[in-house]
Amino acid sequence: DEPPMKRTPLRTAASSASPWGWALSGALLGALLASAIWAPSRWLSESLRQGTRQQVQLDSPRGTVWQGSAQLTLSAGAGSRGAQTLPGRLHWRIQPGLTTWKLELLADCCMDQAAQATVRLGWATQQIQLEDHQSRWPAALLSGLGAPWNTLQAEGQLQLRTENLQLQWADGRLQMQGLAELDAQRMSSRLSTLKPMGSYRVQVRGTPQGSATPQVLLSTLHGPLQLQGQGQWVGQRLHFSGEASADAGTETALSNLLNIIGRRQGTRSLLTLG
Repeated sequence: DEPPMKRTPLRTAASSASPWGWALSGALLGALLASAIWAPSRWLSESLRQGTRQQVQLDSPRGTVWQGSAQLTLSAGAGSRGAQTLPGRLHWRIQPGLTTWKLELLADCCMDQAAQATVRLGWATQQIQLEDHQSRWPAALLSGLGAPWNTLQAEGQLQLRTENLQLQWADGRLQMQGLAELDAQRMSSRLSTLKPMGSYRVQVRGTPQGSATPQVLLSTLHGPLQLQGQGQWVGQRLHFSGEASADAGTETALSNLLNIIGRRQGTRSLLTLG
């Protein structure tokens, strides 16, 4: 009879190496977690810069991706001139989750309280829900976005208000509930010697069910430059039509502005988008 085969202790080497393997895996996992937790804010700055084609920039960032601050700059894109930087700093706090993220933003110059939003991510839908919010912004910031704002060189104050606002994207279509309202107060432009030209209101309204197309309304609160119009947000594009006109006695002072902002038709200027 043949002697029984002697089994080679193959597991011995693996067993002796396993503590080192676990230690290495733990170190790598710890490094990844540390990188995620302490990711520098410049990563967020660079991602936003690339994602918006340099139109929205976070300059001089501090802190981490999850909690930090920076100076907010708006520009017309790469190589553009006339970028505008918001006074003070913009602070953010991000609380990530599996499908639900929470975001807080606070601008030193323009907010008394932080704006809070909840972002929900699904397989085919994305939803943003904003807490009711009010803030005030310098209209001059818009000129950083390029044409036509850099031509208008608008001055005044923008007051933003939201109420029960919820946005949802499904199959490339925007659905909206609630209200977003922007008051442009005591506006003026370098194209007119008339200062101020007036105050105006833009409202974007959704339906309670959020199924209908969001409606956009433009109206004049007061002032010699009269603006009015309405439109719809279809898919990812705004379709808008309206008109601008000057009160009697102010036509000459507002003529250049009326020529720029729309297509002249007699004493009116027709406004169209989309």
